[in-house]
Amino acid sequence: MNGPVPILMYHAVGHRPSKATYGLSVSPEAFAEQMGLLDARGFTPLTTAQLGAAWRSGGTLPERPVLITFDDGYEGVHRHALPALVRHGFAATLFVSTGWLRGPYAGGDPPSDTMLDWDQVRDLAAAGAEIGGHSHTHPQMDQLTDGELWFETRRCREIVTEEVGVRPVSFAYPYGYSSRRVRRAVREAGFAQSLAVGNALAERRQGPYALERVTVQRSTGIEEFGRLVEGRSVARDFAGHRILTKGYAMVRRARAAGRKVSRIRV
Repeated sequence: MNGPVPILMYHAVGHRPSKATYGLSVSPEAFAEQMGLLDARGFTPLTTAQLGAAWRSGGTLPERPVLITFDDGYEGVHRHALPALVRHGFAATLFVSTGWLRGPYAGGDPPSDTMLDWDQVRDLAAAGAEIGGHSHTHPQMDQLTDGELWFETRRCREIVTEEVGVRPVSFAYPYGYSSRRVRRAVREAGFAQSLAVGNALAERRQGPYALERVTVQRSTGIEEFGRLVEGRSVARDFAGHRILTKGYAMVRRARAAGRKVSRIRV
């Protein structure tokens, strides 16, 4: 099967996430119910690396593939999501912002929610989760200089490799923001595929560095979740979100062009 694939994007999983995180979180009960639905409907979760490898080689995918991905590195992924994943035997991909995790590399401006530590990341890896990169400090990458892009991609890759013992091959853009220059930097850093947001199903024609995902939110009820993974009503459910995203993309491009002109003048 080489048709569209739902790639689910999760963030925090918890009972009482911070106000800033709440909208993009799910409760442990909702997550468990969603995993039960995937199992009952015969979906086969893959890692991002598995999907990328199959689409590069023309390999065969399961009849009903789905990807379960987590961004940033919230502690609730270990506390609440991992037991549900293990219960169903599901693969998943965790994209970590290495400077946001608890431990020797912590820095920047992480969320007020508790983040994973590296022992918990290794637990997730040992349970079969793929550990991917999500930059070091979680910036808007399309606003960075070339030097900053180099640091964010390579520092993240180096830390994950050292702490997990496996070089990461998958990446997710913070906030979903990318550009041709950002995608080139991610590729040159050694990542084989990368995920955006888009709120659409992923397709092979999107290319390995612009695969789209569907956001799972606190407000996503089980009936809507069922429609999303079946590929029904995705365009309608996220129409307003995509209009806002396209508008903001134009603003970011204008800002980046302005900074480039300023640097040239200096």
